[in-house]
Amino acid sequence: MPLDPAPVRPPPDPLPPVRAGGPPAPPIRFWPVDDLPALDPDPFLDELLRDEPVARIRLPHGAGWAWLVTRYEDVRFVTSDPRFSRAEVTGRDVTTMRPVPVASQTAGVQYVDPPRHTLLRRVVARAFTGAGMRRLRPLAERRAAELLDGMARAGAPADLMEHLHGPFPIAVLRDFLGVAEQDWQQWAATGEALLSAGAGSQERAAEAAAATRARIAELLRSRRDDPGEDLAGVLAQAAAAGEITDDEAISLAIAVQVSGGHAVRNNSGSMMYALLTHPGQLDRLRREPGLLPRAVEELLRYVPHRNGVGIPRIATEDVRVRGRLIRAGDVVYNAYVAANRDPAAFPDPGALDFDREGTPHVAFGHGPHHCMAAVMARMEAEVMIGSVLARFPGIRLAVPPEEVEFQRQGLIRGPRALPVTW
Repeated sequence: MPLDPAPVRPPPDPLPPVRAGGPPAPPIRFWPVDDLPALDPDPFLDELLRDEPVARIRLPHGAGWAWLVTRYEDVRFVTSDPRFSRAEVTGRDVTTMRPVPVASQTAGVQYVDPPRHTLLRRVVARAFTGAGMRRLRPLAERRAAELLDGMARAGAPADLMEHLHGPFPIAVLRDFLGVAEQDWQQWAATGEALLSAGAGSQERAAEAAAATRARIAELLRSRRDDPGEDLAGVLAQAAAAGEITDDEAISLAIAVQVSGGHAVRNNSGSMMYALLTHPGQLDRLRREPGLLPRAVEELLRYVPHRNGVGIPRIATEDVRVRGRLIRAGDVVYNAYVAANRDPAAFPDPGALDFDREGTPHVAFGHGPHHCMAAVMARMEAEVMIGSVLARFPGIRLAVPPEEVEFQRQGLIRGPRALPVTW
């Protein structure tokens, strides 16, 4: 599948142009982004989606305020229109979710605009080829089988996060990135700290970011003479050839580590929780295993994969979005989670419906910054869910749904533990 979905036309504006003396700017709302139970949608986003789809907000860290866009059509517009720049965020003190950026603002692929961003994605795409995924999938299936065999030996009840959703994405990412197994435990631990948003986490997050960069830099140096087909080899070759800088290579590897490890762990755990709390859909998947790819797409839409928002954009000129005048220099956030629950795009959005067709979700983002690891994340979800249902056809929660504890004070939502029996 293509890494960059085709850009879309600007959405139709239902309101007349904004002129001098027009309607006043909306009030600025503080959004603390509180922890939410299980897979409950954020009531703040639900309210804005319904009543104020282009709103002004202030987040827990940073300075100033930002626009927040929540409607599906508008999110796709802002994320694909070149007048909204990620590069312009560099050096700006903006209102934000966390005290320390996950990615480097000086060399991070997340803070680069086309055409340079297009080149960086093209380099990474060499590792995300169809042949590369076909090579990786049998390894992933074997690792899932080994982990589930270990869970069977441990006996019921068992924690599915401990036995599968935690170690499996780490093992797959290790194979994909090209890290030696004995070195990986230290790498994996920093992924949790990199995405910690809790109070007092600034020092820990900064230390984790520095440690991760140092480990990846050393890995890439070691792979220049032994490139191979894995991501570290691809990036090392590209840096040696002068296509990308060393800092860019490190940033690309960090982006894949974060999205391919910590995020997949939590998202896949949430997807399994959704299935275990929707027994009708779970039974249908047992009977119709060929439905799995479509089910994964619906689960990606349905599951609120994160708290709050990610990296913003800066308007480089005045742009109107749904009647609101966003001026040059304004900060703009997109709420992908809200867009995936927009009833104008997804009828009955609160229903988990494996027969849903048509509108593609935006769980992996949209436009030039669409998640590079999306193809791998889809494969991993299919392998995990398919392997669990094949190995444990009678799997069910071992505790009432409300007793499943979810992560707290993190950017990526997911269960801390998922007790199951069979």
